[in-house]
Amino acid sequence: MLHLPGRLRARRAGMSSHYLTRTAAAITHSAQNMLAVGPRRLISSSPRNVQQAAVASIRVEEQYESYVHQPQKAAAPRGVPYWQRVGIWKDVTEEKFLNYQWQIKNTVQGESRLLQFLESVLPERLPAPRDANSPLSKIKTRNDFLGEVKEAIRIAPMAIRITPHILSVIDWNNPFEDPIRRQFVPLRASLLPDHPKLTLDSLGEENDSPVKGLVHRYPDKALFLATSVCNVYCRFCTRSYAIGADTETVTKNSLKPTRRRWEEMFDYIASTPALSDIVISGGDAYYLTPDQLYDIGTRLLAIPHIRRFRFATKGLAVCPSRILDPTDSWTSALIAVSNAGRKVGKMVAMHTHFNHPSEMTWVSRAASQKLFAAGVVVRNQSVLLRGVNDDLGTMKALIRGLADMAITPYYVYQGDMVAGVEDLRTPLRTILELESQIRGSIAGFMTPQFVVDLPGGGGKRLAASFQSYDSKTGVSRFVAPAVKGGETVYEYHDPEWSLPKAEGRGAAITQAL
Repeated sequence: MLHLPGRLRARRAGMSSHYLTRTAAAITHSAQNMLAVGPRRLISSSPRNVQQAAVASIRVEEQYESYVHQPQKAAAPRGVPYWQRVGIWKDVTEEKFLNYQWQIKNTVQGESRLLQFLESVLPERLPAPRDANSPLSKIKTRNDFLGEVKEAIRIAPMAIRITPHILSVIDWNNPFEDPIRRQFVPLRASLLPDHPKLTLDSLGEENDSPVKGLVHRYPDKALFLATSVCNVYCRFCTRSYAIGADTETVTKNSLKPTRRRWEEMFDYIASTPALSDIVISGGDAYYLTPDQLYDIGTRLLAIPHIRRFRFATKGLAVCPSRILDPTDSWTSALIAVSNAGRKVGKMVAMHTHFNHPSEMTWVSRAASQKLFAAGVVVRNQSVLLRGVNDDLGTMKALIRGLADMAITPYYVYQGDMVAGVEDLRTPLRTILELESQIRGSIAGFMTPQFVVDLPGGGGKRLAASFQSYDSKTGVSRFVAPAVKGGETVYEYHDPEWSLPKAEGRGAAITQAL
């Protein structure tokens, strides 16, 4: 009989004693499976050893509670704190800025609050953009800028939500060229007509969802969309069909974090033994409560055939102070689940999303160090974005900056064919050129994979693995034998702005099969 530690209570997220009993039984079964590996037993599966393995997993509760109130001290550099360069926060102390509840309270959400914020930070007259022929050249004053933002929001697929951390690293004295502004604050003059092939769900996720919010595309991996809320809303979000509030142009297929929906996803995962790998995303896992994160983690640890899972969050890049906040227990829950997974031989990781070196501050580095010291594996997935990180110097600095924070640069994605953000997409040749220049300049294990997530559900493929690429038409073709069989051909289309306008420019590139 398995005896549960006294602190494990059904109070967490309203779990019933029946749920806890079922979870304990599943962990016991998982422990038995892990003790018997291959044709021979590596260690005894006696009741005592099974008990020890199961209790090691369940004691995540005690670890969770022990981490909650441990104070964290981050060493700030000398000089004016970066957030105090924003006038409305010039008197905000370090203690207050690092408080997660303060970050949430002061997050700019919606058009009216964004316009109010911009009114307070923009100079009356704006410097001219670097390119004199840029359509942004007509924006000369603060009021011009505000008008452009208002017009862009009315046709944007994503709502506005931006944290104080992100707002503080934008250069508001030169907003046209700022790479962080481009990711979160649209300007009507810079928007471009959509390529006719663009859609809101370019990856066809809803077509690969056996139950709502669970995407099962790869044979052994599924995507668990826990919520449809994020700390920030990126303009280029690949799930603009579901994430964030409705906009004037898009009614979202919301994925609320309800127990009923989660149970349907858990039941599917538990009944599908081919699955061994789960990505918990959304939305953003950062927006889960500590108890919700803990519950999802321990529930997955209890499923015998799940060997690894990762929490996907942009939080470390856009609101790193939460990880350092001693009054918030989200990080404690993550560390506890990570430790519990390690004790039973299952990998738990965090995947984050930095796109530019300017997003990295001393707070980001201190937060990363805390996770590293606690043994949490962190990997980064960047998106290649025009005017943000599509030049060699910026991409190298980003990759090296991540490596220096003990974050593995995992993927650099070609921008998805998502409607409404054609100004941010780059042609395939850009990612190919970047990879050719970067590979070999940094250690192999710190070199990201440069990939295309194929439109229509073909999954991730190395950008250089195309079957053919015609730079005149901007069409590249890929196959994905391991995902949907080798017969389906998936096409990626370069943005129309990048296509040659004169006959004879560009060349066809073909890779032999």
